[in-house]
Amino acid sequence: MKKAAAKTPARAAKKPISPPAKPARRSKTLSPAEIRELFVRLSELNPKPTTELVYSTPYELLVAVTLSAQATDVGVNKATRRLFPVANTPQAMLALGEEGLKKYISTIGLYNAKAANVIATSRLLIERHRGEVPRDREALEALPGVGRKTANVVLNTAFGEPTIAVDTHIFRVANRTGLAPGRNVREVEDRLLKVVPAEFRLDAHHWLILHGRYVCKARKPACPECVIRDLCRFPDKTPAP
Repeated sequence: MKKAAAKTPARAAKKPISPPAKPARRSKTLSPAEIRELFVRLSELNPKPTTELVYSTPYELLVAVTLSAQATDVGVNKATRRLFPVANTPQAMLALGEEGLKKYISTIGLYNAKAANVIATSRLLIERHRGEVPRDREALEALPGVGRKTANVVLNTAFGEPTIAVDTHIFRVANRTGLAPGRNVREVEDRLLKVVPAEFRLDAHHWLILHGRYVCKARKPACPECVIRDLCRFPDKTPAP
């Protein structure tokens, strides 16, 4: 009697090897959760941020911000340290006069035009606002030399309004990080007001300007020292030394 041939076990079908999964590409803009985390970290680093301009009244702040255009806060403070003891009200500034004012601010860029604007602004404050700085955007922007950025700084810093003044530092940080990209300062401002959580909006201007001034610098950002580097979308981060 013939033995039955042993059956060869069927080979298991080979499964195709899947290529390794590609890491998910991050969006060019920060998510709401990442934006909140960004401001949590900045707030922990500096719980009470404020302007580096030295002032004691809304009028002094208005003058200092007017002088700060295309100038450093250090340079402005050096000039106002001598100016404000002599003229820190609209009335005293008018008494000093344009030529007298120039002597105090001649170390600041564009001082001729700035002197003319400060004197004209002081005159209008007396004529229209009883010598007080108005807490109103339209009224502020009607003053000579006062644009949207200056008005935002005064409203935020002097009067506690949750405005965000976008300067070159904030424009750079907002675009580099993916926080609020925009083609111009107004686009960035409008987007910041939409995406910054309400509880951080009052101080956002100061956190972002200080971050841009000392960490996210224009030429060589200090990425290795940055507390938000893992959130940041900037593709050309400075490598660690």
